[in-house]
Amino acid sequence: VQLQASGGGLVQAGGSLRLSCAASGSIVNFNIVGWYRQAPGKQRELVAIIISGGTTNYADSVRGRFTISRDNAKNTVYLQMNSLKPEDTGVYYCNARRILVGEFWGQGTQVTVSS
Repeated sequence: VQLQASGGGLVQAGGSLRLSCAASGSIVNFNIVGWYRQAPGKQRELVAIIISGGTTNYADSVRGRFTISRDNAKNTVYLQMNSLKPEDTGVYYCNARRILVGEFWGQGTQVTVSS
């Protein structure tokens, strides 16, 4: 399975971006799909995940500003990011996990928020 992330870019603080993660196969087969990010000099961290039943979970730092969703028909996972802050800057990676199979990572997309 290949994951293709897109939608990153440069935006001013307070702006919005929508990231997309298109899977080469059916995302219905994955138990958990989500987004992680890595800022310069920091470890990769969880941003948001969505479980196959539809339950979502967010990092405290983005809750209320970011929304994760999935379109099973398009095999795509989205991350709507609103009220962006400079501390949201980083490379955003999509991730898909399937129990007993493993996990897959996309190539990452750069998000830069200027103050």
